Amino acid sequence: MTDTENDTAEDKRDFFRIRDSLALDIRKVSSADLEEAAFDEASPLFNLLSDLHSLDYESQHLLRQIAERDRPLAHYLKIINKRVDLVSKALALQLVDEIGEPQEVILSEGGLSFAYAEPLETGAWLAIRMVLLPSPLGLVLPARVIRCEAAAEPDRWTIAVSFQSLADNQRQLLARHILQKQAQEIRAAKTQPSTKDRTSP
Repeated sequence: MTDTENDTAEDKRDFFRIRDSLALDIRKVSSADLEEAAFDEASPLFNLLSDLHSLDYESQHLLRQIAERDRPLAHYLKIINKRVDLVSKALALQLVDEIGEPQEVILSEGGLSFAYAEPLETGAWLAIRMVLLPSPLGLVLPARVIRCEAAAEPDRWTIAVSFQSLADNQRQLLARHILQKQAQEIRAAKTQPSTKDRTSP
């Protein structure tokens, strides 16, 4: 079995995948070094959005500790967090305009599958900048192509990539987003009337 096949099998075995819609900016690079993609020059707003979520992740355990000792203070800090979330959503709307309309993907903690306008060589390195909605969460991740197949539409290819060298906070943020999307889908399914209810007089 090749390394690529091993990566694919591991992604399917270890990570739960969801259908999602997110804004993608993909650039070819020669290695896992993201500086080559020059995303920093493209959008300081994206860096701000990423930093906001990293700080939120780092402060969660502190907020839980504060809640055990001082509930009014914890409540106040949660209100501050909500205000920061509103700022994040405003930034995300601007970034979607910059990066492009969200597109349908298959997402997991281990990788991503998406439609692309050109074929990519298996094993090629990519720098992937994405805005996950409605979190909103901005991430820049190194990835390698593990599969490239012609799509049903003309001049389109389905690309599968495996994320590489994710930091712990990046993986945790991805996991939280996926869990939130699952919960959202479950709530939506429960609120939809059954076929029997819709057809009954």
